Amino acid sequence: MSAAKDCELIGRWRIVAADLWDRDYLDLVEPAYMSFAKNGRGEFAFGAVDATMELGYGLRIVFFNWTGFDEGDQVCGSGSAELEDDGTIEIELSFHNGDDAILTGRRE
Repeated sequence: MSAAKDCELIGRWRIVAADLWDRDYLDLVEPAYMSFAKNGRGEFAFGAVDATMELGYGLRIVFFNWTGFDEGDQVCGSGSAELEDDGTIEIELSFHNGDDAILTGRRE
């Protein structure tokens, strides 16, 4: 793992697509996003999901555990986000005892 200062994913990303949900759902409450900070924390929101993350950094990948709420119910899981050659990120998001999703993000 590299230090956060070397990670190319630091910043805010707009979630633009997902394999399980359409764009209307992604932007249900607010424009869907995921952000990664240098302090080991991050956050994301899409649909009715709002969560915070604890991060581990690589140069072009971030691994995370997350906790938050989905329609008011507490949820948690894990995932990763990897920088693709086209400048997007591919996000693998797993809900504990639930769905696994692939999302795409573009830098804001």
